[in-house]
Amino acid sequence: MKERLEALKIEALEQLSGVNDPQTLSDLRVKYLGKKGALTEILRGMGALSAEERPVIGQVANDVRGAIEEVIDSKQEQFQKEETAKRLQSEKIDVTLPGRRGRQGGLHPLTKVVQEIEDIFIGMGYRVAEGPEVEMDYYNFEALNLPKNHPARDMQDSFYVTEDLLMRTHTSPVQVRTMQSMKGEVPVKVICPGKVYRRDDDDATHSFQFNQVEGLVISENIRMSDLKGTLLQFVREMFGSHTEIRLRPSFFPFTEPSAEVDVTCVQCGGSGCRVCKQTGWLEILGGGMVHPKVLEMGGYDPEKYSGFAFGMGVERIAMLKYGIDDIRHFYNSDMAFLKQFGRL
Repeated sequence: MKERLEALKIEALEQLSGVNDPQTLSDLRVKYLGKKGALTEILRGMGALSAEERPVIGQVANDVRGAIEEVIDSKQEQFQKEETAKRLQSEKIDVTLPGRRGRQGGLHPLTKVVQEIEDIFIGMGYRVAEGPEVEMDYYNFEALNLPKNHPARDMQDSFYVTEDLLMRTHTSPVQVRTMQSMKGEVPVKVICPGKVYRRDDDDATHSFQFNQVEGLVISENIRMSDLKGTLLQFVREMFGSHTEIRLRPSFFPFTEPSAEVDVTCVQCGGSGCRVCKQTGWLEILGGGMVHPKVLEMGGYDPEKYSGFAFGMGVERIAMLKYGIDDIRHFYNSDMAFLKQFGRL
């Protein structure tokens, strides 16, 4: 058996010396060292050897395997170096080529509109207040003159978490929280931007989740004319210096008197078109004088102080500003749509 092993070694080394490609090298490894290879075939006869011969033959077999593996490993390393050299030669990088610019993100159109609204009101001396989106029923309804079983609650189908906890249906609760935190001090002059939630079916003009910005001013001798002047200044900065507004009587439980506010159509300038249904006006928000009961629940004496409040839908403002006809464009992550508003 020793002679067979030595002969196998000579044969294998002779075969390996002439190998010039990785595939042939792999085939020879299998032929001589594989599970069904020549070396394994010889070693199967060790069971017939005596106890004295087995260690000797085992040592010879290990020497033969080691010699063959050494040559194979050396050849394999040589082939890998040659392959690397070829790749380095063929895959040169032209460092003189201009680089590829990474895509830069941009602000979402709703974010841009909210920031613009905030900038306008901050410029008029307002500060920005925030509150929780998961709100207590007390702040969302009761403190805004909407007690339990009040018929006006039917105007807003809500997402309730528990009997006394819900997803806020407007940002007006922030106004109540602000009044309570001020503890009767004046002036109060805040805007409250944020997301709100209502059980609306999604269509071109409605969504179950949207954005609002509400405003609140409380001090002595605040009048309806102050509200009108504030909103006129706002719409002229948002839509252009020639924009006009009109107030139409309306009803809100938390303001009295209340009004719907229209602006001259941003498309036709008030002359009448398809967008404004030939009226020349577009509704954008609602507002009015803070109801005395709301002032009381907020910690203010309605005999001494008065105030106004208003609320607007950010999507509505954005649709008018940019001429968008479907609110769903804001939420569909359409890159072609979003690229119109900044770098993307």
